[in-house]
Amino acid sequence: MTERISAREAIALVTDSFAELPSPGGEFPPDGPLAWKGYDDARARAAARTGEEESVVCGTATFGTASFGTTTDGRAPLGPVTAVLVAFEFGFLGGSLGERTGDRLEAAYDYARTHRLPVVSLVATGGSRMQEGMLALTQLQRVARQSALTREAGLAQIAVLRDPTTGGGWATLGAGADVTLALPGAQVAFAGSRVRPPDADPAAYTAEAQVAAGSVDALVPRDGLRETLALWLDLLTRPAAGAAPVPSALGAATDLPTTGWDAVKRARSPERPRADAYLDAYFSRRVAIGGDRCGGADEGVVCGFGHARDGRTIAYAAQRGTPTRPAGYRTAARLVRLAGRLGIPVLTLVDTPGAANDADAERQGAGAAIADLFAAIATARVPVTTLVIGEGGSGGALALAAPGNTWATPDSYFSVIAPESAAAILKRPADEVRTTAAQLRLRPQDLLDLGVIRGITHRRPGT
Repeated sequence: MTERISAREAIALVTDSFAELPSPGGEFPPDGPLAWKGYDDARARAAARTGEEESVVCGTATFGTASFGTTTDGRAPLGPVTAVLVAFEFGFLGGSLGERTGDRLEAAYDYARTHRLPVVSLVATGGSRMQEGMLALTQLQRVARQSALTREAGLAQIAVLRDPTTGGGWATLGAGADVTLALPGAQVAFAGSRVRPPDADPAAYTAEAQVAAGSVDALVPRDGLRETLALWLDLLTRPAAGAAPVPSALGAATDLPTTGWDAVKRARSPERPRADAYLDAYFSRRVAIGGDRCGGADEGVVCGFGHARDGRTIAYAAQRGTPTRPAGYRTAARLVRLAGRLGIPVLTLVDTPGAANDADAERQGAGAAIADLFAAIATARVPVTTLVIGEGGSGGALALAAPGNTWATPDSYFSVIAPESAAAILKRPADEVRTTAAQLRLRPQDLLDLGVIRGITHRRPGT
């Protein structure tokens, strides 16, 4: 369990300035809408203990300190960025959501849309307030609607999960955010600690478990939270104009492969630069989203947002040379759709021998995940640029490629399927694999002649 801090302490931890929004009016009847005996007294004690009138504090805040924004390595400065900030006070009746909480959250989201501001939620809640019964539970519908309207308006939502984040607060503000971060050791789960099965594994109800399950993007220690939020807000509010530029090739090869099998060997060489090298060269800063929000994550696909060298934001989805699992495709589709809502162009890097084809991949919905990524790129609201940097194996690679704007490096190939598999399908002996590779016309120059790619990118002089 992480150390618990108050809403005001959490606000001071991450912001440069904060101005509280006016609270919506309205009075409860005695002991609340259900006339729950002792509810007024409980609220009074909570107010005296915390100094707050409700379980949530809402206002506008600035993020991005001057010292953090100044760099000596040529990177563009950060911020400041203004956002609407929502901070839960767990000391006030367990940070629970009641009608007045819903009033405050609705007003905060409405302010964000009116003023075109992103929303940051510092969540610490046990869920719905028992003393208000079903009227408390229905606040989740109000919050979900406000979040959806804000998403449709193209405004970013970032959640930071403190300890604990359970119940409806997790299932709306937490899991429903575009980017979800969590403090290490925080309780994060739909089921609160008092309503779980007695034999339940406590490790399943943690931030760490949610990261592993693809439901939380990253763990961020408290001392790194201010910097991380400033970077995320800067990235999600400063999109680049136009399509992402095509990266220069990084490999040692400058000439084109002479044969199909030569192209395959180059792409499979352990010395060939991989996705992380390309991303490091392309971006001055970058952060990753993690997981597909469906219970899975794939380390073979890295997705996120980064500052291009001019300081503007470009989204990226890159394969790392391994067979891509269903969670990888779903995470990439999530990235493309999020970038589309925020108006951020996308760069994809293709490098996979193909989609994972084991039994687990089929059980995890490989076909549906690939179809979803094809659809996301086909309907993308922003330009998508693709560079094939290694192996381009079958539909598992093509799903990440932009129609009409795909490029290739000299040490790459793109094929309907790997030559070995093509030979097997055609019932050819193993000694005909090289001949098959030539017939597939998978070399970069073949792809250009066929109109599959727009061009071949080469190494920039001096790199």
